[in-house]
Amino acid sequence: MEIIKTNKITEISDELSNLLRDAGYLELSACIQCGTCSGGCPSGRRTAFRTRSLMKKVQLGLKEEVLSDKELWFCSTCYTCLERCPRGVPVTDVIIYLRNLAVQEGYMQAPHLALCKLFYNTGHGVPINEEKWSKLRIYHKLSDLPPTTHQFPKAEKEIQTLLKSTEFDKLT
Repeated sequence: MEIIKTNKITEISDELSNLLRDAGYLELSACIQCGTCSGGCPSGRRTAFRTRSLMKKVQLGLKEEVLSDKELWFCSTCYTCLERCPRGVPVTDVIIYLRNLAVQEGYMQAPHLALCKLFYNTGHGVPINEEKWSKLRIYHKLSDLPPTTHQFPKAEKEIQTLLKSTEFDKLT
């Protein structure tokens, strides 16, 4: 676990804890920092992600540090931490909520931002209109484009209208 040095903690604020409590995450205060979440985390085995460290920063109210941390996006949302937590802390749900806060406050990672722009512009999260994918589809006796928004330009406009109505376009 990363040791949070006292010189890093410039101001302890309850703002983050209050936001989480308002969202219904009262169990967060039940976290006893046992490390079970980090010990069982599949993402933690392959990345620098340490669930326990993130939860500690949340408990300390280090809002900006938590929301700006790229490791917040390393969680695969598999719910292993919740299944193993002896106190029943909904860690994954808290992480999803924190990601939503991060996006609202402008802390979106570049790959996620690019994906959102692609989705807004095409209705897809994957660039399927590249020549290599088209050739592969034809090889497997499929149409060169799948029956999605690429074949239905009106659907693409409808998706953009929906995204605008939810202000998704403003996030990206």
